[in-house]
Amino acid sequence: MSPNAAHERLLGRPPRSSGSFSIRLITVDAILRRSGVSPDGLAAAVVALTGPVVLHAETRNREERAWEVVYAPPGILDGELARWAERIRGDGLVLRLARTPEAAGPLVAAAAVRALRALPASPPTSRATFAARNLSGAHALDEGTPLAMLVLSGIRCLTGFPDGSAAQWRREAWASAGLLKDDLSSTVLTLNLRGTPALDWMVDSGEPAVLTLRSLTGRAPVASVPTPCDVYVCENPTVLSGASSTLGPACPPMVCLQGQPSAAALTLLRDLSTSGAHLLYHGDFDWGGMRIAAALARSVPWRAWRYTAADYRAA
Repeated sequence: MSPNAAHERLLGRPPRSSGSFSIRLITVDAILRRSGVSPDGLAAAVVALTGPVVLHAETRNREERAWEVVYAPPGILDGELARWAERIRGDGLVLRLARTPEAAGPLVAAAAVRALRALPASPPTSRATFAARNLSGAHALDEGTPLAMLVLSGIRCLTGFPDGSAAQWRREAWASAGLLKDDLSSTVLTLNLRGTPALDWMVDSGEPAVLTLRSLTGRAPVASVPTPCDVYVCENPTVLSGASSTLGPACPPMVCLQGQPSAAALTLLRDLSTSGAHLLYHGDFDWGGMRIAAALARSVPWRAWRYTAADYRAA
């Protein structure tokens, strides 16, 4: 039945010729009562046809209380993760990923908070292994899943990893918390660290060497220095290359981060620091360099190496 025909049958007269019409609810209520179709009026008829009517204010209040429950577990986090909890409450990320508080509750409390409390992973491990150990299964943190996106946002707060995009950036962001695609792609550049026949040969030649995370987390220590000993840490490979060319085998032990500290770099530096080495760090005097220095300081203790206010002014 067309709207015009329904209007005519209800009111007993044709609608106006304007093409649109309106009906006062009080008129409909009176017709329903008078005709006996619904002796209790329009409200009773609506309930009979569609079910109980819920007030918008009640629905809104109930949803707000449900979202408060969702955000309660992140609210008890401290440190850098407290900033993450505040951010996801305000930026709508959880709402975009889960849509409803019923779906968001398990995603936030039972998964994201549990994962972030177990990070950073030490020693570093694959993302699948971490997910199988701490979450619902090995695929819980697969690329593109809502949980992976939520945990990655928390990792950026936890480790101070800078903003970015694309697959390479995501791999490095995961690695900053010790979660790796594999144990070979994460590497660190070194100079004059001994420990294996191959490394000893490189030291005698004064040439840089590349170590993988796999070699650093194996059964036996790979790289070592006599302790106590100063180990110089730099950000830019050019510094390490220049030291190798200028000093060769006489150069003190060096480690190069090549940007944000990789899982391999952090593993090596933690091992060296634990064994008694003193880490001296130099980086760029810009915002990116400061972020790298801050990220490194969250993982290992270091002293400034030509990286003070006086050095900055001189430079």
